Amino acid sequence: MAEDLKTKIVDALETCFDPEIPVNIYELGLIYDLQVSEQGEVLVNMTLTSPACPVAGSLPPEVEEKIRRVPGVSSVKVQVVWEPPWTPAKMTEAARLQLGIM
Repeated sequence: MAEDLKTKIVDALETCFDPEIPVNIYELGLIYDLQVSEQGEVLVNMTLTSPACPVAGSLPPEVEEKIRRVPGVSSVKVQVVWEPPWTPAKMTEAARLQLGIM
Protein backbone atom coordinates (compact mmCIF):
# COMPACT_ATOMS: atom_id res chain seq x y z
CA MET A 1 0.00 0.00 0.00
CA ALA A 2 2.73 2.49 0.91
CA GLU A 3 4.40 2.03 -2.51
CA ASP A 4 1.11 2.61 -4.35
CA LEU A 5 0.49 5.71 -2.27
CA LYS A 6 4.04 6.91 -2.90
CA THR A 7 3.45 6.61 -6.65
CA LYS A 8 0.32 8.75 -6.36
CA ILE A 9 2.22 11.31 -4.29
CA VAL A 10 4.98 11.51 -6.91
CA ASP A 11 2.26 12.06 -9.54
CA ALA A 12 0.95 14.95 -7.42
CA LEU A 13 4.46 16.39 -7.00
CA GLU A 14 4.90 16.34 -10.77
CA THR A 15 2.14 18.99 -10.93
CA CYS A 16 4.23 21.46 -8.87
CA PHE A 17 6.49 23.77 -10.82
CA ASP A 18 9.16 26.30 -9.97
CA PRO A 19 7.78 29.29 -11.92
CA GLU A 20 11.25 30.26 -13.16
CA ILE A 21 12.02 26.82 -14.61
CA PRO A 22 9.48 25.00 -16.83
CA VAL A 23 10.13 21.61 -15.21
CA ASN A 24 8.25 20.05 -12.30
CA ILE A 25 9.95 20.02 -8.90
CA TYR A 26 10.26 16.23 -8.82
CA GLU A 27 12.17 16.13 -12.12
CA LEU A 28 14.22 19.12 -10.98
CA GLY A 29 15.48 17.05 -8.07
CA LEU A 30 14.07 19.33 -5.39
CA ILE A 31 12.55 16.40 -3.51
CA TYR A 32 15.40 14.86 -1.54
CA ASP A 33 13.45 12.32 0.49
CA LEU A 34 9.89 11.03 0.41
CA GLN A 35 8.78 8.64 3.14
CA VAL A 36 5.32 7.12 3.27
CA SER A 37 4.17 4.91 6.15
CA GLU A 38 1.60 2.13 5.90
CA GLN A 39 -0.75 4.47 7.84
CA GLY A 40 -0.50 7.17 5.14
CA GLU A 41 1.84 9.46 7.06
CA VAL A 42 4.07 11.38 4.65
CA LEU A 43 7.40 13.06 5.36
CA VAL A 44 9.06 15.10 2.63
CA ASN A 45 12.51 16.66 2.72
CA MET A 46 12.78 19.15 -0.10
CA THR A 47 14.99 22.00 -1.10
CA LEU A 48 14.77 25.01 -3.37
CA THR A 49 17.07 26.06 -6.17
CA SER A 50 18.52 28.73 -3.85
CA PRO A 51 17.81 30.21 -0.41
CA ALA A 52 16.74 33.42 -2.19
CA CYS A 53 14.22 31.55 -4.36
CA PRO A 54 11.18 33.79 -4.92
CA VAL A 55 8.79 30.91 -4.17
CA ALA A 56 10.44 29.97 -0.86
CA GLY A 57 7.30 31.02 1.02
CA SER A 58 4.74 29.51 -1.33
CA LEU A 59 6.21 26.33 -2.83
CA PRO A 60 6.52 24.20 0.36
CA PRO A 61 2.87 24.90 1.36
CA GLU A 62 1.80 24.07 -2.22
CA VAL A 63 3.67 20.76 -1.98
CA GLU A 64 1.99 20.01 1.34
CA GLU A 65 -1.46 20.86 0.01
CA LYS A 66 -1.10 18.74 -3.14
CA ILE A 67 0.09 15.75 -1.10
CA ARG A 68 -2.71 16.23 1.44
CA ARG A 69 -5.26 15.92 -1.39
CA VAL A 70 -4.00 12.46 -2.39
CA PRO A 71 -6.51 9.83 -1.21
CA GLY A 72 -4.99 7.68 1.52
CA VAL A 73 -2.73 10.37 2.97
CA SER A 74 -3.42 10.83 6.68
CA SER A 75 -0.80 13.48 7.51
CA VAL A 76 1.93 15.46 5.76
CA LYS A 77 5.09 17.10 7.01
CA VAL A 78 7.24 19.07 4.56
CA GLN A 79 10.69 20.13 5.67
CA VAL A 80 12.88 22.48 3.64
CA VAL A 81 16.52 21.46 3.88
CA TRP A 82 19.62 23.12 2.46
CA GLU A 83 22.10 20.26 2.70
CA PRO A 84 23.24 19.11 0.30
CA PRO A 85 22.83 22.25 -1.78
CA TRP A 86 20.79 21.80 -4.94
CA THR A 87 22.67 21.79 -8.24
CA PRO A 88 21.52 21.07 -11.80
CA ALA A 89 23.19 17.66 -11.42
CA LYS A 90 20.21 16.66 -9.22
CA MET A 91 17.84 16.95 -12.18
CA THR A 92 16.66 13.85 -13.99
CA GLU A 93 18.08 13.19 -17.43
CA ALA A 94 14.70 14.10 -18.93
CA ALA A 95 14.73 17.49 -17.18
CA ARG A 96 18.28 18.21 -18.35
CA LEU A 97 17.30 17.31 -21.91
CA GLN A 98 14.20 19.51 -21.71
CA LEU A 99 16.30 22.47 -20.54
CA GLY A 100 19.18 21.77 -22.91
CA ILE A 101 21.63 21.06 -20.07
CA MET A 102 23.96 18.16 -20.71
